[in-house]
Parts: sequence; C-alpha cells; structure tokens
Amino acid sequence: MIEKLMRKFFLFLSNNKFFTKLAKKYGFKMFASRFVAGETIDEAAEAIRELNQKGMTVTLDHLGEFVNDEQEARDRTEECVRAIEVIAEKKLDSQLSLKMTSMGLDISRELVMENMHKILEAGEKHGVFVTIDMEDYERCQMTLDIFEELKQKYDGLGTVLQAYLYRTVEDLEKLDQYNPNLRLVKGAYKESPQVAYPDKKDVDENFKKIIKIHLLNGNYTAVATHDDAMIDYTKELVKEHGISNDQFEFQMLYGIRQELQEKLVQEGYTMRVYVPYGNDWFGYNMRRLAERPANVAFVLKGIFKK
Repeated sequence: MIEKLMRKFFLFLSNNKFFTKLAKKYGFKMFASRFVAGETIDEAAEAIRELNQKGMTVTLDHLGEFVNDEQEARDRTEECVRAIEVIAEKKLDSQLSLKMTSMGLDISRELVMENMHKILEAGEKHGVFVTIDMEDYERCQMTLDIFEELKQKYDGLGTVLQAYLYRTVEDLEKLDQYNPNLRLVKGAYKESPQVAYPDKKDVDENFKKIIKIHLLNGNYTAVATHDDAMIDYTKELVKEHGISNDQFEFQMLYGIRQELQEKLVQEGYTMRVYVPYGNDWFGYNMRRLAERPANVAFVLKGIFKK
C-alpha cells in the first residue's frame, strides 16, 4: 500500500510543471549534480574526462524517454550523434547508451530504424559502441526485435537484459547466436508477477544464473550492479572458470558508491560508469523512484556516502 502511494507521488512529481521548473532553477546544484553530469554535452565531457583520469570508462546517456513527438525524436537523435562526435573529438573513453522510446519507439518502427541507422553509422565511423537500454516489459520484445535486426549490420551494438523477467534466460539463449555484448541488470520497472519475479531472492538467483550463462558462453558481459553479493559472485565465478578480465566489466551509476568504483579499478577490473546528462533530469529521477520506491533509501545513502 505504501509503495503504491509512493509510486503515485513520484509520478505526480515527474509530470508537475511547477516542480520541474523549480528543480531546473534550483535543484541541479542541490541534488542532480551528484547524479547527473551536467545539462550539456560539454559539461558531460568534462565529467567523463575526470572519470577516465581515475581509470574508469564510461557509457553516456542523454536523458529523455517516452517521446511522442516525431521532431523531438529526431532532435534527440541528433544529440546522440553529436555526443558520439564529442567523444571522438575529445578522445574520451566512452560508449553511448540510449532508449528506444527516445528515438520514437512509441511513434513508429520506421522512425526508430531511421534514427538508429543514423546513430549507428556515426558510431561505426568514430569507433563508439552503442548500447540499447531496456525499458519496461511492454517494450521488451520490440526492443529485442530491433536489436536483432540492427545487429546483423552493426558490430558495435549491444543491449540489456533484466534478471527479474521470467523470459530472460530464453532471451539470452536466443541472442547467443550473435555473440552479443550485453549489460545484465536486475531490473527496476514495476512489473506484474505474471511476467517478473516478485521476490528479491528469486531475482538474485536468476541474476547469478544469467551472468554465469553469458560468461561461460564466451560472450562479453557487463555486470551492472551496486550489490556487493553480485560483485563477489562474479569475481568468484571468473576465478573458478579462468575467465579473463577482458571478457567482462562492472557497471555502476554516476555518483553512486564512488569509493567502490575506485576500489574495483585498483583491483584490476574494468569499471564503467553510467553517466547521464541533460535538462530532463528531474522527471528522469522521479520516474526512476516511481519505478522502484525502494530506491529512495538507496539514493539517500548515495548522497551521504561516496
């Protein structure tokens, strides 16, 4: 009951023009600057450079999703292309992440494909890897269909699978034919127990299962988690099976558990930081909290503990 009320509250905030305006005026320095690398690509580039100097690599995300206007989808596509160009110009160690809904998934498949070809051509030209982020269950199959089609033409493309969905092991086995570079996550969207494990222990067990399957299949694996247990499990797994550190990496969010991120680098692991930027940070953060209200406590911990 409390979780449902919190979800409604955060969704209300995400769509409230007054709070969005107030947040843009005052909130960036107070809150968002800890978790968002800036509002412009130049600000984000500086944050990436600082992370690179600490031995960390990056995946860059221009904030924005659930676009329902064709011109906005095209504008966001151009921003992605520009981000790729800046990464190349400044010689930054960074990839690019994007969401299909920001490319127009909810408008038409034709628009998404047109926009994705433009981005991937730029990525191929400049040697910048692109990851298609996974969104909610409703868009999961569409996202994977698009990934499979594009993967037949572009090598520098990856996507994300979520451990809390029942279907994920089957999806993983199907995608294995492409030897894909995949980001594996627990998943944060609020889904029905008909499609997703409702209990954390089951999600954790499935997360371990897909990490093991993907690594033992010989594919590059990004383990995206802040969970010490999952990090330790991955370390033990690769040691047990003699898997090279070049076959996997850890991923964490910008501004969260920075001390641990640095420690993993010191231990010789690849540490990739997910760096968001843009002026849609307020709605983005509120939607993240709405998807999983339990994140509130985690984010508060992140504010006070590096």
